[in-house]
Amino acid sequence: MDCIFCKIVHGDIPCVRVFEDERVLAFMDINPINEGHVLVIPKAHAATILEIEAADFAAVAAATHKIAAAVQEALHPDGINLLQLNGKAANQVVPHLHVHIVPRWFKDGVTISQWEIVPGDMNRIKDVADRIQKALQ
Repeated sequence: MDCIFCKIVHGDIPCVRVFEDERVLAFMDINPINEGHVLVIPKAHAATILEIEAADFAAVAAATHKIAAAVQEALHPDGINLLQLNGKAANQVVPHLHVHIVPRWFKDGVTISQWEIVPGDMNRIKDVADRIQKALQ
């Protein structure tokens, strides 16, 4: 497999590990947005949230919760961003599901995303909600 994160899981590429269990590996991002930027990945390859097994995603979520608390305790940031991107249009660079834990400080100069808050059309919002609910059935 040509996946860089799978190579990290298998030990073919080194990383600075911060947590590991049977399903999850967490390591420091080598291109950090801010000091303390950690990546949490499933050991089993899944490119996006649409491909990951539910149990693996639950393990990633539990590890993310645990590691975010450790980042808070260790670094005392003013806030923490959790980012999980799916597909190139969402700016996913490595096609292996991962969660970014990014410590944030006031006036750190980091801009992760910007959008203008504009009230939506409630009829359209309800229509889309109906379509999503039907897809859940």
